[in-house]
Amino acid sequence: MAVDERTTAPPSLRERRRAAATREIVDAAERHLTEHGPAALSLRAVARSLGMTVQALYHYFPNRDALVTVLVTKGYEDLADAVQAAVDSAPEDPDLPRLVIATEGYRRWAIAHPERFQLLYGTPLRDYAAPAEGPTTQASRRMSEIFERELFAGYSTEQLAAIDVPVLSPDLRDYLERLPHYGQGSLPAPATALLMSAWGHLHGLVALEVFGHTAFLGGHEADIFRMAMRNLLADIHRRIPEQVEPDGGDA
Repeated sequence: MAVDERTTAPPSLRERRRAAATREIVDAAERHLTEHGPAALSLRAVARSLGMTVQALYHYFPNRDALVTVLVTKGYEDLADAVQAAVDSAPEDPDLPRLVIATEGYRRWAIAHPERFQLLYGTPLRDYAAPAEGPTTQASRRMSEIFERELFAGYSTEQLAAIDVPVLSPDLRDYLERLPHYGQGSLPAPATALLMSAWGHLHGLVALEVFGHTAFLGGHEADIFRMAMRNLLADIHRRIPEQVEPDGGDA
């Protein structure tokens, strides 16, 4: 009984105050990021905006890397939340695939938060390295899970293994098969290769727009993006056989 009481006890006043102060610091860091960009992020600047000394801020974040890790993790989580929310609110429209809706949720978040998108996918911050298998990695995996689910939902492992892609070299196939997998079930090497290719296409279009390279489209970026995502999805689905014989051959 004593153990149960300890595990369900509410946070202490000190813990609540620390959590509130940490949230305030992270919010201030995000505002500074939005106003000045990732490269200008520093503990001193964040502390100054809160009327704190940098020494006081060290009680919550011992160095800049610790704060950046929290900001990157929160960025991935917020982006994944936006993509999932787009899918969850998708209308039942057979002419508008859920994957296209998911990609549009990704695009909208990136356009609305260009500096945070830049922190995630722009030029790496000097001297910063995310902790291996740390919170940033865990948060980014949600994106892979969502897009994998919406891209390959309804297909069997046998179908995905028989995807029509250029022949993979033995080294590449071995590497793809050894990659950690975070979705449902298993993902054969051809499907992983196709997923990575699709990700590059999606992300490349969004990055071009976020970084100002598509202004020549005259405000038609959303229409071009939807067309591109529809074409991408149609091409992928054409590559997946409708049936696969038990011996692995196409029906």
